[in-house]
Amino acid sequence: MWIADFGVLFCGLLQDVSSVVIATFVAPEELGTNPSSMLWLLPLAASISVAYKATKLPTIRAGNFIKESVVLFLSIVVFIIISVLVLYALAWVITE
Repeated sequence: MWIADFGVLFCGLLQDVSSVVIATFVAPEELGTNPSSMLWLLPLAASISVAYKATKLPTIRAGNFIKESVVLFLSIVVFIIISVLVLYALAWVITE
């Protein structure tokens, strides 16, 4: 009987917690258009580089995997920074 009561209580608690978690996703996150909002890009670029290298390396060894993932991460970030600078310069030329 005690186990059944615990199960009912635990399921009720999970439903309460899940409804609270779902309630936090009622509106999109406001990121803005300032340079500091580009920091949201870093976790995305890291996850892309790790997932890509996990699927493309023939043998995964810790040292090689970390090195290849870091190189890909940095190349993604550098490419985005160069793209931002070019687009900023192009917008500046057009508006001036």
